[in-house]
Amino acid sequence: LDVAFHYIDRAARRDSYDMKQKGIAHSSDDAIEELNVRFREAALGYQFEGGQIIRVDSQYTHAEVTIPALTLLADPRFAGPQEEFLSAHAHYRVGEYRDAVIDANNAFESTMKTICEIKGWDYPGGATASVLLKTLRGNGLLPDYLGNAFDQLAATLQSGLPQVRNEEGAHGQGSEPRETPGYVAGYAIHLAASKIVFMVEAMKDTE
Repeated sequence: LDVAFHYIDRAARRDSYDMKQKGIAHSSDDAIEELNVRFREAALGYQFEGGQIIRVDSQYTHAEVTIPALTLLADPRFAGPQEEFLSAHAHYRVGEYRDAVIDANNAFESTMKTICEIKGWDYPGGATASVLLKTLRGNGLLPDYLGNAFDQLAATLQSGLPQVRNEEGAHGQGSEPRETPGYVAGYAIHLAASKIVFMVEAMKDTE
């Protein structure tokens, strides 16, 4: 299905005239929508989004967080974060949870770097998530009326996803192999998605 719908989403969409000449009435979007309906009917826990099949653990979270993140990252300026976010989903789908956490955090950090580059805000090379957040805050990414409430938000942003990455993905695991649970990887991806939506929408609001 992944291979077939990759073709339908890319090649068939480009050759729509040829498809009509062959008597194929359904568009690529129609076919993808039907696949996703059948996935939901069969309760398989997968959807075709952003050019690939991704794992869906919660329809509500998928609709309210994952799809908006994919939509915002479809902006060509966010090609790097989009690639990392989709990679996180690809690892998650096949049970490579450690790599899913790492890529989710990479997408989170790359989104902040991209916003800084779009806005022309300098940040040091090798900047961590904490430093990037300070850069965004220092340049007034959020409206002034949020006031002190942003202190709590910044603390949440700094302590959530990066902490999951540090503990589960980025550092050595010691002498005993350690597995990253699926629920931790799912949490990291959803957390990254919600933060990406928050930051990109805040940026677009200033354009």
